[in-house]
Amino acid sequence: MSAATTGAGEAPTLGSLTGGQLRRLGAVAGLTAADAETYAGVLADSLGPVAERPLSLPPPNRTFLSDDHTPVEFSLSFQPDAAPALRVLLEPGCGADSLAREGQAGLEAVRAMARRWNFSTAALDGLRDLFLPSSPHGPLALWIALELEPGGVPKVKVYLNPAARGAKRSAQTVREALDRLGHRRAFASLPAGSGYPFLALDLGDWEEPRAKVYVRHENLTAGQAGRLSRMTPGPAPAAVEGFFRTVAGIGPDTTGLGRRPGLSCHAFTDTASARPSGFTLHIPVRDYARHDGEALARASRVLRDHGMDDSALVRALGALTDRRPEDGVGLIAYLALAHQRGRPPRVTAYLSSEAYAVRPPAPENVREPVTVG
Repeated sequence: MSAATTGAGEAPTLGSLTGGQLRRLGAVAGLTAADAETYAGVLADSLGPVAERPLSLPPPNRTFLSDDHTPVEFSLSFQPDAAPALRVLLEPGCGADSLAREGQAGLEAVRAMARRWNFSTAALDGLRDLFLPSSPHGPLALWIALELEPGGVPKVKVYLNPAARGAKRSAQTVREALDRLGHRRAFASLPAGSGYPFLALDLGDWEEPRAKVYVRHENLTAGQAGRLSRMTPGPAPAAVEGFFRTVAGIGPDTTGLGRRPGLSCHAFTDTASARPSGFTLHIPVRDYARHDGEALARASRVLRDHGMDDSALVRALGALTDRRPEDGVGLIAYLALAHQRGRPPRVTAYLSSEAYAVRPPAPENVREPVTVG
């Protein structure tokens, strides 16, 4: 780990590395130094004791939040004629010795934020038995995402695990959660998939708080991706297919994502409607690119195609690490195309901290395409 990344003379810890990355990314996103400093403190507080954990030790747990098990992931959300919005996703209970204690630590972190920023956790509290049972299953308990707004008060989201009561009950859990949140016809509108990895809730000061359901799609093709949206009106299938092909580097419609699956996200805001008001397609670009130079080229093309400035993404990679993009793959983990009713499309790049490891470049045959049908 270089001094440029962790700060000259510092003994590198998880908190010092990720806090420094956040401060530099804040400058890329146009946040003031004071706001970035505030948010770096929030990140350290939310991580708890593991923020002081030396990076010479292994990760505190084998979180699947990132490939190298760093319990922090950044993202930049782009839209035309505006600075990108900076977000950070974290696992606040990552130092706990059980999934149940991890969930409790996450819940306590959310409630501390609610007291600090004066928002209600009622929606989350009403789902606690579904997602935070006494003996939980699955790969996560609770993640928190913060959208880092100017002024030092973020927008807060929580990510929950539909498999908490067992993988076979995931669909039932999602349906029951949507029912409790007032979206009683929503589940039937979701597209078919191979599972439900997350349910996310907006908490606090959102213009239209969302309940978001993520659906996993194995061997997804461009043509299938173009038909996943359930918005009315929704994005043109051709636009979604074009995004898919550019990001995945896959051409014919008979070729699908044979490695890590794609994800669709369906955002519900109106309890009177069965249809979602938002749709996002997430492509794990790191599994379909040889290295981050290739992933960056694809991201830049997508941004330019949507009338967005790609220079901020280039600067963001430099804010995270001083390694060359060609020397690893996974710094850009996902690329997503998001549509929300009444707003222009957004492109989001999900960026890895790489606190513990850099995934080496992939061989030429990285794509290992799957022929469907």
